[in-house]
Amino acid sequence: MQATSQKNRTIMSIIAIVIGLVMAYVIPFMVQTSLERVLFHLNAHIEKGFPAFSSGLPLFDFFYSVWQAVIFAAGAALVIISQEIRKGSEWSFPLALSLFALPSIGGFFMFLPYISWVPGFPMPMIIAFIGLTGYWAFIFLRKGERVSKWVQAGALTFVGMLTTHAFTIGIGAQRTMATRPGYPFYPEDWTWWLFRWAGEVNWVAVIFLFMSIPLLAMGKRKGWWLAVIPSITILMINVPTQFFRTKTLDYLYGSLLALGVLFFTLIPYFKKHLITEDSAEA
Repeated sequence: MQATSQKNRTIMSIIAIVIGLVMAYVIPFMVQTSLERVLFHLNAHIEKGFPAFSSGLPLFDFFYSVWQAVIFAAGAALVIISQEIRKGSEWSFPLALSLFALPSIGGFFMFLPYISWVPGFPMPMIIAFIGLTGYWAFIFLRKGERVSKWVQAGALTFVGMLTTHAFTIGIGAQRTMATRPGYPFYPEDWTWWLFRWAGEVNWVAVIFLFMSIPLLAMGKRKGWWLAVIPSITILMINVPTQFFRTKTLDYLYGSLLALGVLFFTLIPYFKKHLITEDSAEA
């Protein structure tokens, strides 16, 4: 960050303050409005003859509220560290990227119900792009080679997208398993526990994918590993799950996103731009 011009650091500091305040005092109301729409239309969907979706009511009520609190806290953190960003403290850049990632990940998760049963404009998309605005702005405003910036932007964007999708897969598995035939026991069809297994594995992958964001931002090799390992893990569970449970293409989409992460991390040309020389042994 010290190599970044004072002008750019000041712009980055202002971006952190503005988006941080929006995350703290605007997005929570957007989340609440979105949640109420989701619960209303999901309940109507259930009453139309889809009782299996009833488990979604407590899940969405809980996780929307969790993301509401997480995004608020992340916004407050951005405001608090804004002056360290202006000063050029090295630790502020990876932390800021991680904080900007949270409304993006949460926003795209909250957007999912709008695809299936919620009509109208998907407000969570605005939430997601508010975070992405800061995410991309910081990557391109920081001093560095143009190619490295684009590679980092591509890799980190796919990591964020895969994190969102893996989190959503876990929610879908929890929702479906809560209304499975014979609950709390499992049907004889073994693909039911495969479905649960895939959801839990994707949730574990979320942890490592998110941990990779600040470390990749610093060009650390350990960040590269924390992106590669969960991406391959997701492929290992999603491909067979998609093959045996073909009702939706959700696991195929997750596999494609994992391939996107691996595209930016495994190809040698991209890899050398992700792992900086001074951290090549880190």
